[in-house]
Amino acid sequence: MIRNFKKKFLSTLSMISPVLNTNITYWYHFKKLPNLKEPRTLNEKLQWLKLNTYADDPLTKQCSDKFAVRDYLIENGHEDKLNELIAVYDSVEEIKWGDLPNKFALKLNFGSQFNIICPNKDLLNIKEAEKKLKKWWKSKFHLIYSEMQYKGTKKKIIVEKYLQPKQGVLPEDYKFYCFNGKAEYVMVCVNRDKGKPEFYFFDRDWKLARLNNWGKEAPNDFTLPKPPQIDEAFSLADQLSTPFPFVRVDFYIIDGKIIFGELTFTPSGAVDPNRLPETDLLFGEMLILPNNR
Repeated sequence: MIRNFKKKFLSTLSMISPVLNTNITYWYHFKKLPNLKEPRTLNEKLQWLKLNTYADDPLTKQCSDKFAVRDYLIENGHEDKLNELIAVYDSVEEIKWGDLPNKFALKLNFGSQFNIICPNKDLLNIKEAEKKLKKWWKSKFHLIYSEMQYKGTKKKIIVEKYLQPKQGVLPEDYKFYCFNGKAEYVMVCVNRDKGKPEFYFFDRDWKLARLNNWGKEAPNDFTLPKPPQIDEAFSLADQLSTPFPFVRVDFYIIDGKIIFGELTFTPSGAVDPNRLPETDLLFGEMLILPNNR
């Protein structure tokens, strides 16, 4: 109830003024207003980008669309990195549940966390799934945090292959932080299958970067297994991020194969409270805004 009220309140602020929404949202998370005239931190610079460039940049809008971004990878010669596409629908009513395989991943192409991961269709409550999808479908997601890159997206429902490694339940998730065309760090997510995800940053030499609380509190000798494909993944993230001042490039690495996840331009709505203050400033220094090149 409180969450729904918060979303409606923030959406109303966006309709009045995206800047007003941004200021109030930022203050709520950090107890201070963002410096939008001379932004310094990553959160501030992403707020500047969403207000000043994203709404008018066709490529950013295309790549924020989880369906249209597939064409971006194809155009850049990386079709082999796309997950298998099973079906695309223009409405919930079009979904042909009987034609879908026993395992699949279903998601909406706009916004975040609009996903239904189905490991066994026999156990899926289709009526509940449709109810959830219809609720998400009505969402004007771009208004919640004034993420203007999602505004005007032609809504679609995408069904992709269910990704399951030979060992374990979920594939390893790698999120590459890219600044002006270079992937500087990768954030690795572990323990997702246990319901207690932890996130660790590594640099291009696979050294632990203590950029968040998990990394800061890790033992001196802490590390994670280095995937043999990590150098290729860094290079691919460089290529895909080239046109953008900042983007987070997400991949899965499953049984030795790199599979594209998504491009994210405003992680956590550009109000990420989990990043250490010194990290937010460091990342901000790495990001050169278009008008400051």
